[in-house]
Amino acid sequence: MTAVAAIAPAHKPSPRDLLDSGLAEMGLEVCQGTRENLLRYVVLLDKWNKAYNLTAVRDPVRMIGLHILDSLSVLTQIEGRNNVLDVGSGGGLPGLPLAIALGESAPNVRVTMLDSIEKKTTFVRHVIGELGLANADVVTNRVEHYDPPHRFDAVVSRAFAELKDFVEGAGHLCADGGRMFAMKGVRPFDEIARLPAGFVIENIITLRVPQVDGQRHLVVIKKNR
Repeated sequence: MTAVAAIAPAHKPSPRDLLDSGLAEMGLEVCQGTRENLLRYVVLLDKWNKAYNLTAVRDPVRMIGLHILDSLSVLTQIEGRNNVLDVGSGGGLPGLPLAIALGESAPNVRVTMLDSIEKKTTFVRHVIGELGLANADVVTNRVEHYDPPHRFDAVVSRAFAELKDFVEGAGHLCADGGRMFAMKGVRPFDEIARLPAGFVIENIITLRVPQVDGQRHLVVIKKNR
C-alpha cells in the first residue's frame, strides 16, 4: 500500500505578522514600541468586546486590517494638525490607533475621542490609562451638545452614514479654516451634492488599506465660515 503523506496545515498569520506586513505595504515607519501598543489595544478590544459589544469584528486577526490599518490610513492627513477630534469614536476608532501612532511621530498633537455611550468611553479611558497615552482624551457626550472651550482644526469620523449629517452634527466643533475628514467606502457622489453651505470639498483621497476588501475613500472638507 502506498503511504499517504500528511499535509501540514497552512500557517495562519498572527496579528503581529499582519500588522508588520500591513504597515510595510502602507509605507508607514513605526517603531517597535508603537507596534506593541497597537497590538495591546487589539488584545484589550477583543477582551472587552465579549462583554461590551464594542465592534462586530470578533476575530483579533481581522481587527488588524479592518480597524488598525484602516484607522492608520488617514495618519498622513492628520499629521500637522494640533487638535484632533474623533466623533462617534465607539471603541476608539480611528482615534486610539491615531493617538498611538502620533505619540511617536507628533507627540504634541492631542486626540480627543467623543461618544455618547458611557460603556464605550469607559473602555477608551481604560485603554488610555493602560497604554499611558499622554496625548489622548475621551469625552462622554452627544455631538450636538458638546461645547469644548476650543475648536478643533481636524474633526474625523468613520461613524456617520451621510456627509450632510457629519457636517451638520459636528461642524460647530471644527475651527474656521479647519478640516473635517470623513472616512467612507465608495466615492460618495450623491452625498457631496447635499453638503451644507459654508463647507466645501477640498479633496477626495482614495485609500488603499491592506487586508480590507472594497473601496475606501477619505473626503476632506474645509470649513470656510
